[in-house]
Amino acid sequence: MQTSEEKILKIPVSVFESADSKEELEDWLLANDPEFIQEMERIKQEESGKGISLEEAAKKWLIDS
Repeated sequence: MQTSEEKILKIPVSVFESADSKEELEDWLLANDPEFIQEMERIKQEESGKGISLEEAAKKWLIDS
């Protein structure tokens, strides 16, 4: 039974089978997450010094820096 907090992830079998580590799966998931991509594009387009720092983005998206 899925709770409202759970998120179902769909990963192609070929990606799952070819990943050598959990980190590779996480990289694939982030690279295919529309919200993450949109946020990275927004940061990239911000004027220098007015966007959020890489550290803030890493914290928001739970990325080890």
